[in-house]
Parts: sequence; structure tokens; C-alpha cells
Amino acid sequence: MNKTFKSCDRKQKLLLPPCLLDWIPEGHLSHFIVDMVEQLDLSAIYKSYEGTGRGQPPYDPAMMVSLLLYAYCIGVASSRQIEKRTHEDIAFRMIAANRHPDHDSICAFRKRHLKALAALFVQILMLCQKAGLVKLGHVALDGTKVRANASKHKAMSYGRMKKSKEELEQEIAALLEEAEAVDQQEDEKYGKGKKGWDLPEELQRRESRLEKIKEAMKALEQEAAEQARQKQQDQEEKREDPGEVASPDPAPADKAQRNFTDPDSRIMKVSSTKSFEQCYNGQALVDDAHQVIVAAHLSQKSNDMGEVEPILDVVEEHFGRIPAGMAVSADAGYFSETNVMLFEDALLKPYIATGRLKHGEVPPTIRGRPPKDLTPKEAMIRKLSTKRGQAIYSKRKSTVEPVFGQIKQARGLRQFLLRGKQNVSAEWQIWCLTHNLLKLYRHGSPL
Repeated sequence: MNKTFKSCDRKQKLLLPPCLLDWIPEGHLSHFIVDMVEQLDLSAIYKSYEGTGRGQPPYDPAMMVSLLLYAYCIGVASSRQIEKRTHEDIAFRMIAANRHPDHDSICAFRKRHLKALAALFVQILMLCQKAGLVKLGHVALDGTKVRANASKHKAMSYGRMKKSKEELEQEIAALLEEAEAVDQQEDEKYGKGKKGWDLPEELQRRESRLEKIKEAMKALEQEAAEQARQKQQDQEEKREDPGEVASPDPAPADKAQRNFTDPDSRIMKVSSTKSFEQCYNGQALVDDAHQVIVAAHLSQKSNDMGEVEPILDVVEEHFGRIPAGMAVSADAGYFSETNVMLFEDALLKPYIATGRLKHGEVPPTIRGRPPKDLTPKEAMIRKLSTKRGQAIYSKRKSTVEPVFGQIKQARGLRQFLLRGKQNVSAEWQIWCLTHNLLKLYRHGSPL
């Protein structure tokens, strides 16, 4: 065989020291992330290390932030998987400067700086706006259910809790009587030498379950009392005579549920699987120019009706004000007279569906001037039936729904990693800001 092949000597010593940046071709996402992080203000993270000179030097925060942002961009959220990639994936090795932070260090860094990492959303959004990716002419609002890091089988209804509490109390009383009888027999046989704290394992297990159930019941009762107080306050504001208002029942409904693994999550119906799962509701307001997320919010409610005011607060926080004149489209889940008023008071132009059209149904043709006595719902129906209204609302689905598809299907957000509303809210912000990072990278704008 006379054919000559290129050399493949894996034991060949390198004659010149290699440059890590040369391991990855120019234009790769990893280079973009490293360059991007150099422009971000990480002072809040660096400041937390001031005055901590003891122990081993920590990893450079800029490197750790780059590592996490790149990992989320490609759909790798697990700290163990990130550690593994620093050994096996050349892009991760380049970002980590050929170091291999263990998963405990990665997890601790994310947990310690979770709030600061989520706050990078605004900086990246401003860069997107500077690059011309955000027009704020038309934005679309929608929500998506994402499974919590908890099983729905670890949830229990208030009615079941009351029944289980009674059963466990009876079982514990019976076990205590049995244990006392056994102690007396053993004392008679062996003398008094048995340790008083040496409870039977079966009794310890039941006592811990009872304690968890009591805590869950107390939390549900507090939530119900708060809801009753808010409902009574709303009724008093609507009536001139507060004495006419009957006090709502502060007791939780028997069907009210609470999860023992992540108490902040809720049972929600997932439309893709037509099943009920333990979830959070991720809200996103998306600009239709390049599908950049301009505001993100996490909700514990399965219904979208009450999410307009929180998302407007987020927009005002990001931009310092609510940009007037924007058209906002949303599906029927957001329609209410209150929400229409909230948008209009913010000088926005709402286009919200008032109901679902049947398959093949055509919106009614509207002609002439609108009557003066239209209700907000009738006015919205008329508004969406105009050519301009149909043109704007028709962009809603193609603006916001692909964003959820890219985050959940393409990048793999099937389930949140963290637990607790505050932590999961920050995690949702990180998923959304890395979505915007990818938009900026694919746009090809110079930094």
C-alpha cells in the first residue's frame, strides 16, 4: 500500500505553548460569550469577595459567569454536567481556561450570586436595544407552564391533610402506648437502663410526617386568610356601606393543595400533554422585531388573568418608564376590563382576544362609526375586527410562541432545576436572558 496519510501521533509533544483561544474557530458562540461578559458590569459579584482573603483563591467570577451563560445557552443547567463538559467539551475548556471547577463550586457560585446573575437581564436587554433588535412598536404577552422540581404525587389536599393528621395522631398515640408497655416489661426483666430518647423508628417516621402535614396545613390556612382579607377589602371598596359586606370564610377549601417538596409550586394543566403537573407559569413580553424578550416574570397562578400588572411593573423597572404608544397583543386568557384599563392607563394600545374563534369561523365585519355606549368587551371585539386590529393581532402567535419553543424544545427546559419561587424566578430570568444573548449573537452585531 503506497498511499501516504497525514500523521496521527497522539504522543507527539507540543513544541510551542498552545493558545486556548485558538482551540475554537472564530465566530463561535463561546468566543462571543467571553467577549460579552467582559463588557458586563459584574461589580455586584466582585464586591461580595472583598475582605475574604482566607482560604484558597476562588475562581475568577468572570470565568464562572461565562461558563454558566454558555451552559444555559446550549441547554446545560446541571452543575455536574457543566463540570463534565470542562473535561470533554473543548468550548467549555476554553471558557474555563483549561481549569475544571467541580460541581460543588459551580453550584455554590450560582446559588451565591443567583440574584446578581438574574439582574444581568437588563444589561443584555439594553445591548439588544442598542444593536437595533428592540423596536418597542408591537409586543406580545404570553405564559408557558414549566414543571417544577417536585412531583405532583408529593402534594396533598387540605381535606386529605385533616384526615391524615387525625389518623397519624391516633397511630402515634397507639405506638406510644405500646412503647410504654414494652418499656415496663423490659424494666421488669432487665432493670432500668433503656435510653429515653431511643424512640422506635416507626414512631419517628410518623412524627416527622405529622409535623410536615401540620406545617403545610398552617401555610394553607395563612394563604386562605390572606385571600379572604383581600376579598373583603375589595368588597368594601366597591360598596358605600362597609357594614353590608359579609366576612368571607377564611378556612382553606378541602381541594386546596400544597406540595411538600416545593411548596411554592402549584398543580397546573399542561396543554402540550393535557395532564396536570406541578408547575410554575413563566411569563414573557416579547418584541416582534426580532423576538427579544423585553420583560420576564414568574407566576404561581395557572390563570394568566392577573399577570398584566406584574409584567408592566417589570417593564417600568427595566426602562425606567413604560414606553408609551406600544401595541400589546395577548390571547383571551388575559382579557378583563381591568387589564384593558391597565394597558390604556399606561398609554399602551391593547389588542386582547375576548374569546376563542371556532375552527373556520371568520370575525364579523365592522363598518361605520362605533356607538358611544359600547362595553369594554364590545369595544375590543370591534377593535380586533378592523383591518389594523387583525393585522396586529395576527402577529401575536408568531412573536411569542416561537420563543417558548426555542427555550423549551430547542434548548431543553423541561423542568426547573431550583426550588422555591424566589430561586425559580431567578432561574427563569437566566433562561430568558440567555435567549436574548443568542438573538444578539445570531444577529451578528459587533459588541
